[in-house]
Amino acid sequence: MNPTREFERNRNHMRSIAYRMLGSITEADDAVQEAWLRFDRAGTDEVDNLGAWLTVIVSRVCLDMLRSRRARREELFDGALPEPIVTFEESNDPEHEVLIADSVGLALQVVLEALNPAERLAFVLHDMFGMSFEEIAPIVERSVPATRQLASRARRRVHRAEPSPEASDAQRRAVIDAFLAASRDGDFEALVQVLDPGVVMRIDAGRLLPPAELHGPGEVAARVLAEGTTRAPFGRPATVNGAPGVVVVRGARVSAVAAFTISDGRITSLNVIADPEKLRHVRV
Repeated sequence: MNPTREFERNRNHMRSIAYRMLGSITEADDAVQEAWLRFDRAGTDEVDNLGAWLTVIVSRVCLDMLRSRRARREELFDGALPEPIVTFEESNDPEHEVLIADSVGLALQVVLEALNPAERLAFVLHDMFGMSFEEIAPIVERSVPATRQLASRARRRVHRAEPSPEASDAQRRAVIDAFLAASRDGDFEALVQVLDPGVVMRIDAGRLLPPAELHGPGEVAARVLAEGTTRAPFGRPATVNGAPGVVVVRGARVSAVAAFTISDGRITSLNVIADPEKLRHVRV
């Protein structure tokens, strides 16, 4: 078995794990690179299953990165949204397509950001990648029952984060189109009609502006109309973390990405990422 070839064969799988753990494509790539360095130093003579071992290595790297992130919490800011994974219909990037095929909705990714590192790792590896608690326990340095409890606590927090889509992509796209039309026309009432009574809108414009979180149709519609009438004409359909979304493109520059959660024909959450650092991977 060729170790280098085996690493490359598992690269996309490791990148998918790292993105779900870290919420950043850049940091996910850094984690995979660090996993390669550890893998290369360790030697593989006594390893029976290189794929499983690589999963353990990248998981430990991600756990270290999350713990470091929490330790320097003062350098970060609350309300930051994950880096989005965006594709357009005409996209032809196989590596990116693999990542988005394994991605989770941005609303769920937001909830993952709020979990502590051990909870996040236990939930991601067990619920999303099917690893057993016996395999996960040594990584988080807990007993098997304690590891199971970590995942259970995380599962309770994410349970209602992203409702299962009962509508097709076409039906969800129709709701988004109605949202964009109302935004372009400055039609407050039409906009309120497509918003769920419990709608939440989050805006992350980066470090230069404080993140915002708005609640309820009236508050959300007012904020959308304050900015949307200028942005909406530049809105372009895209897939954002595996679901219908919108990318605002002006010329060759992406200025914002919007991810929607839709239930019963209305928008229940709207996450807007306008942080240039998080949009640099979005290819127009």
